[in-house]
Amino acid sequence: MSVTATDAAALCRVLDGEHHEVKERIRAILAERFAPVSDLTRDEYREQVMGWMRMLVETGETKTMFPREYGGGGDVGGGIAAFELLGHADLSLLVKCGVQFGLFGGAVQHLGNEQHRRELLPQVMDLELIGCFAMTETGHGSNVQALGTVARYEDGELVVDTPDDDARKDYIGNAARDGRLAVVFAQLEVGGEEHGVHALLVPLRDEQGRVLDGVEIEDCGEKLGLEGVDNGRIRFEGVRVPRTALLDRYAKIDEQGDYQSPIENKNRRFFTTIGTLIQGRVSVGGAAISATKSALTIAIRYALRRRQFGPPDEPELPLLDYRVHQRRLLPALATTYALHFAQRELVGELHRSLTADEHPEREQRQLEALAAGVKATATWHATATIQTCREACGGAGYLAENRFKALKADTDVFTTFEGDNTVLLQLVGKELLTDYKQRFGDLSGLEMVRFVGEQAYETVVERTLARQVATRIADALPGGDGADDEGDLDDPELQRELFCWREEHMLSGLARRLRSGLDDGREQFEVFNECQDHLLAAAQAHVDRQVLDAFASGIDACDEGPLRDLLDRLCRLHALATIERERGWYFEHGRMTGPRSKAVTRAVNRLCAELRDDAELLVDAFGIPDAALAAPIAL
Repeated sequence: MSVTATDAAALCRVLDGEHHEVKERIRAILAERFAPVSDLTRDEYREQVMGWMRMLVETGETKTMFPREYGGGGDVGGGIAAFELLGHADLSLLVKCGVQFGLFGGAVQHLGNEQHRRELLPQVMDLELIGCFAMTETGHGSNVQALGTVARYEDGELVVDTPDDDARKDYIGNAARDGRLAVVFAQLEVGGEEHGVHALLVPLRDEQGRVLDGVEIEDCGEKLGLEGVDNGRIRFEGVRVPRTALLDRYAKIDEQGDYQSPIENKNRRFFTTIGTLIQGRVSVGGAAISATKSALTIAIRYALRRRQFGPPDEPELPLLDYRVHQRRLLPALATTYALHFAQRELVGELHRSLTADEHPEREQRQLEALAAGVKATATWHATATIQTCREACGGAGYLAENRFKALKADTDVFTTFEGDNTVLLQLVGKELLTDYKQRFGDLSGLEMVRFVGEQAYETVVERTLARQVATRIADALPGGDGADDEGDLDDPELQRELFCWREEHMLSGLARRLRSGLDDGREQFEVFNECQDHLLAAAQAHVDRQVLDAFASGIDACDEGPLRDLLDRLCRLHALATIERERGWYFEHGRMTGPRSKAVTRAVNRLCAELRDDAELLVDAFGIPDAALAAPIAL
């Protein structure tokens, strides 16, 4: 296929899907009104980011995801799609917008009552009220259920205290400089009874920006990146707020001071509350994918222009003509496309969940697991790919003006931001082990092990045997002479079978290990802890299969023609590159022979060579404005 602007525009429209119009609006804003900055002091940088946020408010785009009845656009999916594009520009701007509109505004919208929403959301959208999302604590990072901050009900008010340094709110965006009001997550105590973690609104500063009595705020200090975001630490000492400050969608304190909740179980109430806030996690995954697209666009364009070495007495060749350079960049490009379609599917599910009158619990759990898996995979992929792209650009990639300094530094935190990736994969693993979360009781590792020991082993093995996946794969991959032929490796159905077999084999093996440990009479926590690595591997295999399926579904929705054929080749490259990455596991489990392993490598090489001439089209289709890309070697 010859590369043309028309082809790139058509493919861009395919990638954008139903959010093409909103993405085109954001691209125009970035092209016309955004210019990256450098060599600013930290204070100057933070002021610049606030200026960009005000500019976005003027365009009206900050209202897109909020409900129409409060002055918003009523388009959750469109709002997230717009937010993701900021990842091509400045990631401090993206994160600060995420804190203000996604985390702070989202908490008010999804956890508050009608009065909270009507009073606060218009101010949030217009930046009249800048807020914080005060969840993370110094000593209780991922373990939100064990937060130490206390909100004690006394005489019609809630008294908020930080009992020790471990309970100090830490890494809180907007806290160090701009935030006036915080959504604070704290242990709620009413009448001497503890009710678990709840969210409440706590003022931090007055309208003149002065820190209020009982509130202590300090800057987190210099970070690896995202210096345009004013992260801070917050302590509270006897701060009193009215009873109505409690965000009371799932629990309230009535005028008589009695605690009421429609969800009686404390643990279920907690997970229901946290589950409504996955919008931030979804957005971070999308932002990581956008940053990865920027890095690949810079590296691939540079590889097409930069010439080096070549045959004797002939002109030097572009870097992308070399197989090793194709290997560095094109499989990563294919996986980025796969993650794009997985993210697009995820955003669609999130939009449906937040706009539907009811969202069944099982579907909500599946959405949370998908969000966790895509976020973890996308952010790890971003970290690895941005580094590879930097190296692929040599010394030019080391110059700050070519963007890798910012991309590397600013995305590094994404692997732990909005959930540590390892913890998120455990969430995916738990969802895999049962269809009904309530069977796990409080979702502790102990309860999960107990349930698996009783039921999951038989269920998983029966499902695996019923599908006869192992037999099908064995038939498709003969181990004798002649197994080095590439032919059937190009078959998408065979590729998917390999993904599915790996996923189901890991899951059944995990169940067997858990049951065996329990049958031996060992301590439940010890058994789970020893199987934790297996749980994470099974979760990753599951996410890999979901991402492949999302890519295939995206292709199925395309019209027949050259662009669909191009995406199909790219999908096959992603699948085979993943199989090649895991070929040691397939070999260990008898699903890959030595000759067949070599055939996989040859197939990846062949697809890289076939896609070389389309590489520029594939990155141009991301639709990144040159003003936002801003890397001289890519322009």
